[in-house]
Amino acid sequence: MFQADLFQGKTALVTGGGSGIGLEIARQLILHGAEVYIASRKPERLAQGVILLQPLGNVHSFQLDIREPEQVASLADTIAEKSGKLDILVNNAGGQFPSLAEEITPKGWNAVINTNLNGTWFVTQAMAKRFFFAQQHGAVVNIVVNHFRGFPGMAHTGAARAAVSNLTQSLAVEWAQKGVRLNCVAPGIIQSSGLEQYPPELLTGISKHVPMKRLGTTTEVAMLVLFLASPMAAYMTGETIYMDGGAHLWGDIWQYES
Repeated sequence: MFQADLFQGKTALVTGGGSGIGLEIARQLILHGAEVYIASRKPERLAQGVILLQPLGNVHSFQLDIREPEQVASLADTIAEKSGKLDILVNNAGGQFPSLAEEITPKGWNAVINTNLNGTWFVTQAMAKRFFFAQQHGAVVNIVVNHFRGFPGMAHTGAARAAVSNLTQSLAVEWAQKGVRLNCVAPGIIQSSGLEQYPPELLTGISKHVPMKRLGTTTEVAMLVLFLASPMAAYMTGETIYMDGGAHLWGDIWQYES
């Protein structure tokens, strides 16, 4: 479907690009010709990501806490200095933990909201103002979650990610005439390193709750991101696309007692 030079001459930033879904998105962008920046809060993940990606093409790494606007501005400065432009932004960085709503502490709530919502906004606004508006083009893909029917068991991330989907709709309209497109990908349960933070009992038999009876792959998510970032989706903006084997339409993924 994609030519090897699809993103030749393009520069992309993938937050949370050192592991899991983000790493695979970065890998596919590089394989299709892009110069890629990966950013992560954890230096060890960045180091591992660079080891895997460097043999494939042009990759840069930057340690970044997306919750800190000053660090985001520093990243924008680095991209401007090294590459002079940014064409694609993939907001993949995020984090959450399973918890019944009544057990979420203020600290836990704020940590998830600050990362998944505020961090996404800080990066998006900074890169748009620094690059996209002047260039009159830019493609943003926000990675959210399956919040189609709420997110019982993780109300904090459901609220934050649904807000990102709504933010995407708002910005898609505001920034359309500036040449900026924004869309969301809402993955279901994906077989990746991201599952390591959840208790094994929470994941046991989880695929039977998916209509397709299997978990998704990081490559499947990455290919959708590539499509949305490419000229093939040039008339597409403000959408949230679910890639979850039909799970947002049927089944209770997280089994819990209230």
